[in-house]
Amino acid sequence: MDKLRIDKWLWAARFYKTRALAVEEIDKGRVTVNGAEAKPAREVKSGDTVSLRQGQVNRTVVVRGISSQRGSAPVAQQLYEETEESLRLKAEAAEQRRLAGDPAGAQEHGRPTKRDRRTLDKAWNNRWSASAD
Repeated sequence: MDKLRIDKWLWAARFYKTRALAVEEIDKGRVTVNGAEAKPAREVKSGDTVSLRQGQVNRTVVVRGISSQRGSAPVAQQLYEETEESLRLKAEAAEQRRLAGDPAGAQEHGRPTKRDRRTLDKAWNNRWSASAD
């Protein structure tokens, strides 16, 4: 076997948990093969360059092997080789996530208490009354 559908290969190489997820990502245009947008039935062979997006990270890999069976993670990692630039970008994204603050920490105040809510309602009713005084 020297060629395989891209959706099967992405599933076997453990980039996506199911073939349906792989097809969905391909249909959304998040997967390219040799610089051209792919379709699920597109065949890949050894030496092809596959670019895909997983979450916020763009990955570029070179196909090194073909397998239609999904194996363990160490076996799946032998099916591809990630490019140096892709590894660098992945490390930078991990560093950005590590340095970014906790999203919940950005909030100064949480949800208003009952007393705060009454105060807000009172201020808005006096200021923006719909009555025709």
